[in-house]
Amino acid sequence: QVQLVESGGGLVQTGGSLRLSCAASGSRFSINVMGWYRQAPGKQREVVATITRVDTTVYADSVKGRFTISRDNAKNTVYLQMNSLKPDDTAVYYCAASTESNWGVPGYMYWGHGTQVTVSS
Repeated sequence: QVQLVESGGGLVQTGGSLRLSCAASGSRFSINVMGWYRQAPGKQREVVATITRVDTTVYADSVKGRFTISRDNAKNTVYLQMNSLKPDDTAVYYCAASTESNWGVPGYMYWGHGTQVTVSS
């Protein structure tokens, strides 16, 4: 089992920045991909960014150039630096982890409880 705990959400004005953190504990050898999803009210959960253990990153088109995902393998922590925030970025942000082969497969993903990010106009 892997436990994920997010922190760093909050309220920010348009154009502002926030940094989310997600610390993993438990059977960390069972994961090599970590990432962030988000879910806005009335919308489906969507992937924001992912990062592998060797720092290969993938971003959603909507956040490219504004968000940066990084990880500290020694601390088993993944970060999401969010700059130039827009009201459309308002959502609950969830940390996720899995193996590369099981990424996105229901039942094989580990999830955090989520942290609220609200961007005011």
